[in-house]
Amino acid sequence: MQSGAPSVQATETSFRIIEALMAREGAGVTELSQHLELPKSTVYNHLKTLERNEYVTKREGTYDIGLRFLQLGEYARNRRRVTKIGPPEIDKLAEQTNEMANLLVEEHGRGVFVYKSKGPDAVHMDTHEGKRVHLHTTAFGKAIMAYLPEERVDAIIDRHGLPRATPHTITDRDELFDELEVIEKRGYAFDREERLTGLQCVAAPVMTDDAIVAGVSVSGPKSRMQGEWFTDELPSLVKGTANVIEINLTYS
Repeated sequence: MQSGAPSVQATETSFRIIEALMAREGAGVTELSQHLELPKSTVYNHLKTLERNEYVTKREGTYDIGLRFLQLGEYARNRRRVTKIGPPEIDKLAEQTNEMANLLVEEHGRGVFVYKSKGPDAVHMDTHEGKRVHLHTTAFGKAIMAYLPEERVDAIIDRHGLPRATPHTITDRDELFDELEVIEKRGYAFDREERLTGLQCVAAPVMTDDAIVAGVSVSGPKSRMQGEWFTDELPSLVKGTANVIEINLTYS
């Protein structure tokens, strides 16, 4: 949580409950009370308020996230032009590479998947549209950070830290900045099992008017992300896709 303006405790409690419902794929009052270490009465009152406003549902004593959030999510996603212009190019990239192609943006210092397209050989992953990840653990996150002002990157690290996701995750600030400098000069980034063991990724930034808008990436198993395909051919395809999206954003 950011410091500064005072927080509204009741609002924070509601969102803690919503996030707990999502993480536990539905839960009852007692389970949530124990998990969040909150009084049952508090949990119950928040849930009933959320249910009354159609943000949660209740079936046989179990509360869950309501579909009203789908409306809000679609609205938020469609407020960014890149989410309307980018998907057709991401579909082409998935077909070209046979792997999972992704379009992602940065919000509040985290990476958010806003579109995915699965190629014929793509492996199942833990990602979905709306999933948030730490920027430093992903190729697209590093591709985005490489084009942010240094003070903005520092602020992101101060807020979210550099937690370790795998033995390969960069957790040292100086090491991360060194890599971001290389990425900025090269124009693309690699994830070498830095978020998920066995998975590797290539990403490139989407820029308009010298400002970072999004990241384009292709993810696949380490066994296929090897040699010149991984180090040369795939970066060229990813950069090409990012460039087409940039042109369409600029002139459409």
